[in-house]
Amino acid sequence: MTKKKILFVFGTRPEAIKLAPVIQEFKKERRFQTLTCVTGQHREMLDQVIKLFNIPIDHDLQVMTENQTLFDVTAGALKRLEIFYAVTKPDLVIVQGDTTTVMAAALAAYYQRIPVAHVEAGLRSFDVDNPFPEEVNRVVADRVSRLHFPPTKLSASNLLKEGIPKESVTITGNTVVDALLQISRIPHRWSDPDLFEFFNSQHSTRNTQLILLTSHRRENFGPPLEEICHAALRLVRHFKNLVFVYPVHLNPNVQATVRRILGGQKRIFLTAPAGYHDLVELIRRAYFIMTDSGGIQEEAPAFGKPVLILRRVTERPEAVMAGCARIVGRLSQANIYRHAAALLENTALYHRMARAHNPFGDGRASKRIRQATLRYFGYPSKISQFHQKP
Repeated sequence: MTKKKILFVFGTRPEAIKLAPVIQEFKKERRFQTLTCVTGQHREMLDQVIKLFNIPIDHDLQVMTENQTLFDVTAGALKRLEIFYAVTKPDLVIVQGDTTTVMAAALAAYYQRIPVAHVEAGLRSFDVDNPFPEEVNRVVADRVSRLHFPPTKLSASNLLKEGIPKESVTITGNTVVDALLQISRIPHRWSDPDLFEFFNSQHSTRNTQLILLTSHRRENFGPPLEEICHAALRLVRHFKNLVFVYPVHLNPNVQATVRRILGGQKRIFLTAPAGYHDLVELIRRAYFIMTDSGGIQEEAPAFGKPVLILRRVTERPEAVMAGCARIVGRLSQANIYRHAAALLENTALYHRMARAHNPFGDGRASKRIRQATLRYFGYPSKISQFHQKP
């Protein structure tokens, strides 16, 4: 039979991380011709991961522009993908997650009657403003997809309740676990000189409690991010062994606020966005994590690190239900401080969260995605879905 042409489209660092093991798995499949296309939605951070995982890129749409808006990314990706799809004629387009690239790539494929497979389908916060615009992006991608790869039983249930056909749904586990296992086998060396200096200085000792802080969500721009920063200041002033490391997102809305409030503060280290290998090492060394990132909510449980989710809702409630994470809710300085202080002062609470099981995967998600795709094209394939621990 003629090889089926499988096209992976992605544009940001989280997409690249979670698709890297899937691309590698598909590259080994002789019945597929595997191609990759990047939009370049997040240029610098995307390129780090492409290099780390050695992902071959067949086409780069280069949609990123200075001070780009959602309109810029969406319109640029849609128009360039229209042309690219017409030329390459893929049999299947595979996307991952909830970015604007994902929504545009899925919609462009739908317009050209090309089947779409959605990795990490079915996640829902049930609030169109949180996360914004990711919640709507994911729903759009799911609605136009023929194959759905939810990571957990709960995300699969969300799809079925929305009328997605059961035969299109395969519970795979999250591919981020596959990526983490792969990265953990590579010896780590700090790529960021500031992080290298920090971890070889007097600030990094056995008595130090390191908190990894990240915040970049659009819904947290402005006053919420200011409250997060002021809570960090209050925490280091009260807890004398506490140190924050905050890799600051490149978005000007984040940079301006964070550097104005936290720049030059003792025991708060602001760094450039961490390369993925450095980020994994930061997670491993952290006492606990404060973040509004979706990916870190999935990565931290693999290292037994409690997570405080700096949001009002999460589309990954499995971590909360398993006991790995807590939603902070209202982003006021006092409320953030209260949640963090509880983890620092209540040893029983800390250990209960740190020892909770990881609900997100077993490292075989990429194989399940390949098996389900083979079956979709009529090839014999045995599929074993991911079963979470009770």
